[in-house]
Amino acid sequence: MKSALSSPAAGERGGGHSRIPFFDQSDTFRRLWPEIEENCVRVMDDGKFSHGSMVAEFEREMERYTGARHVVGVNSGTDALVILLRAAGLRPGDEVIVPAYTFVATATAVVHAGGVPVFADIEAHGYGLSPDAVADAVTPRTRMVMPVHLFDRLADMEGIGRVARAHGLTVVEDSAEAVGMRLHGKHAGLLGAGGVLSFFPAKTLGAVGDAGALLTDDDAVAETARMLRHHGRSGRTLAEFPGISNPTVVVGGNSKMDDLQAAVLLAKLTRLDADIRRRAELSRRYDERLRGLPGVRAVPGDAAARPGEERAVYVHLVEVDDRDGLVAHLDAAGVGTEVYYPRPLHLQPCFAHLGHRPGDLPRAEEVCRSAVALPLYADLSEERVDRVCDEIERFLAGRTR
Repeated sequence: MKSALSSPAAGERGGGHSRIPFFDQSDTFRRLWPEIEENCVRVMDDGKFSHGSMVAEFEREMERYTGARHVVGVNSGTDALVILLRAAGLRPGDEVIVPAYTFVATATAVVHAGGVPVFADIEAHGYGLSPDAVADAVTPRTRMVMPVHLFDRLADMEGIGRVARAHGLTVVEDSAEAVGMRLHGKHAGLLGAGGVLSFFPAKTLGAVGDAGALLTDDDAVAETARMLRHHGRSGRTLAEFPGISNPTVVVGGNSKMDDLQAAVLLAKLTRLDADIRRRAELSRRYDERLRGLPGVRAVPGDAAARPGEERAVYVHLVEVDDRDGLVAHLDAAGVGTEVYYPRPLHLQPCFAHLGHRPGDLPRAEEVCRSAVALPLYADLSEERVDRVCDEIERFLAGRTR
């Protein structure tokens, strides 16, 4: 590990105009290595490598950070979604309204929890689930609605909440990307029955592998979630070794968080607010450089903040008329990008049996053709943001000749 930390960062290798990766956190790990190493040594000395005292400590710190009554650490954001849906009362065959524009795990989690995803379109001037589309999608079998907070802002939780109350629906949040986002002081994931966080490495608070958490203010949801993550066992299991004698009350799974991931996350949590501020600065620089360019739209950045909304930029997304051409140009110029998302969920092959056709959800389909994410992370320099923007300008100039 020492040799890896002392080697040049990925973006510094090769001299000259080296490649700008879509994501890189090597500088962060150099800065935080003393704290990470100390936490990892504590895990080794404790001898409990999964579901142990370091996970318990991380949960307490995340409760302090988010204000949640309960944070339940698990092995991924996806498992957190499955557990949340089950803990919040989803029954086999229940319908859950989800946006057609999001990562596929939002919908597959519903299937894994025994439900049926029902796809609805997103807002005209953003990427969140449209409250009007939710109202149109409700059937007698609908039990829940799961808005997703994407990229740099919350879904319209007040509008969705009104629809949910009118139809007696439970609101659960796919807040996997939303660490640091709040509405009227309440953290994302706490605006309904519960939410989740993903600590996938590229997230604003990222581990060195998969990790996630469920957060809720509901005692019953938290109690069930704690059982579901550890094979359905009742009673206290965290930090117990091996704890196999506890009664199995529900059919759960092996979704425990590893303590080494918690060790890394605890160290990085001390820098989270600073990293959020840094991402915001870099996102504003993108906005300044790209604003007004023909064929480029930055919808989340341009959309007005809702009253009481605190944003946290996870991804800087732009919509481009010739998205695929720009991606190819940037790749040739040594700039990494990511397409969020190439295909809307209602047109994914795994959901073909639901019978959707192109044109059913036009806004989601339009964004899937035009959206691309640009490099954004706390270790990124302003100079590199400018290089990315210079290349975008070159691409656009070439198209107008």
